[in-house]
Amino acid sequence: MVTTPLTGDVPPSSMPNSAPYSRQGLQRNKSGLGHAVSNGFVKWTALTQPNYAAVLHGINDMRYEEFPLASTLKEGTVRIEVKAVGICGSDVHYWKRGRIADFVVKEPMVIGHESAGVVVEIGPGVRDLVVGDRVAIEPGVPCWTNRASREGRYNLCPDIKFFATPPVHGSLANFIDHPAEFCFKLPEGVSFEEGAMCEPLSVGIHACRRGKVEPGKNVVILGAGPIGLMTLAAAKSFGATSLAITDISPQNIALAKKMGATEAYCHPRTATPQEIADYLKKMLSPYGPEIIIDCVGFESTVQTAIRSCCMGGKVVVVGMGQDNMTLPMSTVGVHELDVLGCFRYANTYPLCLSLLANKKIDVLPLVTHRLGFSEEEVVKGFDTALRSAETKAIKVMFNL
Repeated sequence: MVTTPLTGDVPPSSMPNSAPYSRQGLQRNKSGLGHAVSNGFVKWTALTQPNYAAVLHGINDMRYEEFPLASTLKEGTVRIEVKAVGICGSDVHYWKRGRIADFVVKEPMVIGHESAGVVVEIGPGVRDLVVGDRVAIEPGVPCWTNRASREGRYNLCPDIKFFATPPVHGSLANFIDHPAEFCFKLPEGVSFEEGAMCEPLSVGIHACRRGKVEPGKNVVILGAGPIGLMTLAAAKSFGATSLAITDISPQNIALAKKMGATEAYCHPRTATPQEIADYLKKMLSPYGPEIIIDCVGFESTVQTAIRSCCMGGKVVVVGMGQDNMTLPMSTVGVHELDVLGCFRYANTYPLCLSLLANKKIDVLPLVTHRLGFSEEEVVKGFDTALRSAETKAIKVMFNL
């Protein structure tokens, strides 16, 4: 048996009962990790074994292949056995087009960024995590040296390293290494799938913070995809009085109603921005929507948001479906609308986990398809997500 140096001594009493590890003798568990009990402490070693990952090599070129990790961990880093990874629309976009805006896949990249798992090794300097901890993994790691980071808006760090954003590797792999400060312990009763769903939920939380959603406000969400539905859940937990949502999918609209939408409008693809805006203003009369969160980001949806928002209201643009667009800026000016950008999130994971632990939000109804992790299942999972109109997929989840 070949091992790396011991990575930590952990008292047996500190190992959670739910962790799939034995406390007696030297064993190899399904993670390929071994331990021995000596002098009342569990000593952990990492065994040599293949680490497989879903690696994007280029457009339409996704491969299930070995992805070696470093033999030792960096300061402040932990090694995680990944247990759940959700497919995001951006993952599919990179697979089919090889780029999103200025982020271009130029070399092989592990895909995936919605993830949770179990800590299996501890690097030097890590104090808040122990082997066996179940964690949700926040995928963006800032450099902490710029003003945005220092002000707490680290999502705007120009040098942030974000999973599966070229050239940074993602998390759809058996094992990954990640800074401990961006690994958040899952509360008891919160599953790995729920931990992985903290990522899209974080987008919704951040959007609601940007729009200042609070009790007494009426909110409209454009788009009932995974991000729109997570924004709906977040807005409900923030106390919004009225929650309306629009989409072209009857299935997604039906789920939105089950998740707490007070109004839902499934409009035809041919509906114009003005027609949808008129419907929304009538739906939320006499003043119209106070806060509109656009989770689509096309010219037509941003136009809808601006034309339907009440005077002095807020439009939060989350979706990035289109770079350049023509907008009714005179309406923005005359109505004194606040049009706000919204990019990823910051400081959201603790709140997400609290909402999940206290059953304030249920994210699992979004998970429509579950797969294991093999070459065949990776291909099937991404194809299922790509053909969502046919497969009725909302969130495809890999359970590793």
